[in-house]
Amino acid sequence: MLSSEDLRQLAEKGISEQQINYQLEQFRNGFPYLKLRAAAAIGNGIVAPSDAECQALVEAWNNYKAEGHHITKFVPASGAASRMFKNIFEFRDGDHDTPLSDFERTYFDRIEDFAFYPALDDACQVLYGEGVQSLIADGRYKDVVSAMLDDGGLNYGQLPKGLLQFHAYDDCARTPLEEHLVEAALYAVSGGQTDVHFTVSTEHRELFEQLVMRVLPTYEALYGIKYHISFSEQKPSTDTLAATMDNEPFRTDDGRLLFRPGGHGALIQNLSDLDSDIVFIKNIDNVVPDRLKPSTTLWKQVIAGVLVNTQRQVFDYLRRLDEGGLGMAELQEMANFLRHDLCTEVPGISEMSEEELIATLRRKFNRPIRVCGMVKNVGEPGGGPFLAFNPDDSVSPQILESSQIDTHNPAYLAMFQGGTHFNPVDLVCAIRDYKGEKFELPCYVDPATGFISYKSKSGKELKALELPGLWNGAMSDWSTIFVEVPLDTFNPVKTVNDLLREQHQA
Repeated sequence: MLSSEDLRQLAEKGISEQQINYQLEQFRNGFPYLKLRAAAAIGNGIVAPSDAECQALVEAWNNYKAEGHHITKFVPASGAASRMFKNIFEFRDGDHDTPLSDFERTYFDRIEDFAFYPALDDACQVLYGEGVQSLIADGRYKDVVSAMLDDGGLNYGQLPKGLLQFHAYDDCARTPLEEHLVEAALYAVSGGQTDVHFTVSTEHRELFEQLVMRVLPTYEALYGIKYHISFSEQKPSTDTLAATMDNEPFRTDDGRLLFRPGGHGALIQNLSDLDSDIVFIKNIDNVVPDRLKPSTTLWKQVIAGVLVNTQRQVFDYLRRLDEGGLGMAELQEMANFLRHDLCTEVPGISEMSEEELIATLRRKFNRPIRVCGMVKNVGEPGGGPFLAFNPDDSVSPQILESSQIDTHNPAYLAMFQGGTHFNPVDLVCAIRDYKGEKFELPCYVDPATGFISYKSKSGKELKALELPGLWNGAMSDWSTIFVEVPLDTFNPVKTVNDLLREQHQA
């Protein structure tokens, strides 16, 4: 039973009592595993364009840009980078004073190869009156680490990844935010302008805005374009209720309901708010120095070319459906496009009446479209591409996380373990319909694709509810195409030592 104080708390966050009751039901009932047809592969849900096809797709994208469409680059950038420094925190807080593990030794042996080394050296001079190498020579390794992690030094232990110096150049060190600005200039400019939208946390927004104000004139002059930079934060209305282990509302020590961020799936609201025709989505940490950007630029244009070609055909079909007077041959052509180009199977479609077929085609065509780059699986943890059954028993391409797959089912486990490709979060999306109206993206979420995790608060165990992931269940009812892209377009930074990989050395 919710008290009057609870209801006031809900009103402050913009959450309805109905939402809370629904979330409690999800805690009680859990989430079903998805029913799978197969792991997607080349020729079975994943397209691998030839060199000639890539050239034509790049041309299609350039022609689309020349028409003056509104293009946005959407970058989820909220959250601190503390997990990136997990090993370094453990060293600082551990009992040993000198590096022992391979990770620790690599960090200190190659410390000058980090782009942030000059800034770290300056911080050590200010804090201790000595530079990094002098401190290391004196065995003061933990002082060096503290200068990197703590407030008073670089404060990297609390800053988001987007504000850390990732790549060194002759005249500067660039942050991921800046690398995304450069990327936007290379493939997302229309009419001499480009939009870049970052989702950020409230506590870091001002720092992002300050960095943009400082660097934007440089990049506008360098590329001769006008940037439109915007920010948004995860909406309080997308927070989810925490529950006790008995599936009752979890309360803090002062009796208030405890809410937690709903995960990156909450950002479907932020994406839906954009006033754009085409949106690129890519994680904040998947960036490379300029010398490696040509491959990234090429393949962004390739998947965008696939998207605009697909959209053009879908829009043509929808207009013809509106006009009416179609024969079965034309409807069959559209059904074949749905099956072969959009990889969507609808049960019983060949036996449908003309009226049923028209309704089915209109429903399946008139929805958001996304093209997702997929890289070959090299053992990275995370989601992958599958052909999965939907609530209406159709089968379509879906990106699934391991938590959504029943690994106790031998056939599904074999699909999961034998999957040939991995999801690097490399998407380009069309979010307007054929009449030019924005889709209401939250209407295309499958609410049954969230998951429950286990946390603690003040020493008490609790259940946390994650909303359907942004590129998982939040886009479940989109038209989806998977395209194989090279592994060299996927260079995430999960630990600080990843910055020492050749791909991140300018």
